[in-house]
Order: sequence, then structure tokens, then C-alpha cells
Amino acid sequence: MKESTDREKVLKAVRKALIHKSEVDYSAADSDPDIYTVPEEDSLELLFAKNFATLGGSFIFCEKKEDFAAQLAPLIVEKNWNNLFTVDKEIQDMLKADNIHYLSEEKDFLDANIGITFCECLVARTGTIMVSSKQKSGRRLPVYANVHITVAYTSQLVYNLKDAFKLVKKKYDGIPSQLTAVTGPSQTADIEKTLVKGAHGPKEIFLFLIDDTQIG
Repeated sequence: MKESTDREKVLKAVRKALIHKSEVDYSAADSDPDIYTVPEEDSLELLFAKNFATLGGSFIFCEKKEDFAAQLAPLIVEKNWNNLFTVDKEIQDMLKADNIHYLSEEKDFLDANIGITFCECLVARTGTIMVSSKQKSGRRLPVYANVHITVAYTSQLVYNLKDAFKLVKKKYDGIPSQLTAVTGPSQTADIEKTLVKGAHGPKEIFLFLIDDTQIG
């Protein structure tokens, strides 16, 4: 009986609350405070690199644009990579500068082993890469290839997800139909508690961050 009585008390309190609504004015409440702040000893670049590496990503810093292809070339040899695919003309131009072969035609998409794309922004606090369907690479390339290489600029770094959403919303005057937060390589242990990499996307993720503070 006690459980039933207690239950009735709770239900009675809920009914009373619905009938007699609070008259407290919350209109001046601040619902948009910064809960987290950037640690004083860390720059956004360093904070992102730390968190990205902790999640299993590989971070490469480039002091200038030309360093991207120069640092990618030996990695291609070391990893024995082939069938690099990108549709971004700026990335294609950087690859051409070091005579790095790439695929870009639709007919070659299914052969892509390494997908190279830009991103919308980088979220330092969570080590997250934000990509969207509005990008030239579209919805498929960031998740199709075994390895995803992202090229980004230091000016694209933001601190948290709230800042990322604001940036994307301002850029497109609204949120794209698909906005994806890539936080580390794809992996799952849902099946028999066995860790499987690449189950829902790339097995490896590389981020080449180009310092554009001196550009222009």
C-alpha cells in the first residue's frame, strides 16, 4: 500500500504543478554561457592536436601550403597507398605541385582507397572534424575510403561545437542537410565485444593543418 500511496502523492504533485503553473519570469536567464573555456596554457592548435591524437587520429602540422604535398609524399610511400581520390581543385593543385597522382572522375570513385577532402571547421575541445554535404566532396567521400585525409587551415579552428554550428550556419545562412562530426576513426565493439575498425567509415584519419596566419 505504501508504494501505491507514494505513487499517488507523486501524481498528485504533478497534476498540481500542471494546473498551477509557476509565475517565475525566466526571460532574462542566460541559456548560452560558456561552460568550458580554453586552458590558458594551450592554443587551439595544440588543444585540437592533443584531443585528436588521443582519439586515434594522426596530426600533421604544415607551416605553409606547400608543406602539405611535401609531407604527404613520403607518407604515401611508407604506407604503400594507392588510388588517392579528391574532387577539390585546390587540393588537386597542391598534389600536382609534387607530382602526386590522384583520381577525381566519378567512374573511379569506387576504386578510392584514400579520400582527401577539406572540412567546415575543427573543434579543438573534442578533437572533432566537421564536414557537410555542402562541400565539394559531398556526403560520400569522407566515409567511403579506407583512409580519410582532411586538409584544414588554422583559421578554421573553433573551441567547441556551439562555435562550429554558428560558423556553419553563418556560412550557408542555415544548417546543411547533413552535418557530420568526425571524432576519431570508425570503430565499434557491438558484435561479441570485439573491436572492429572501419565498420562505419575510414579505418584511419589524418589531419593536415596548414598555418594560414601568414597568408595574405
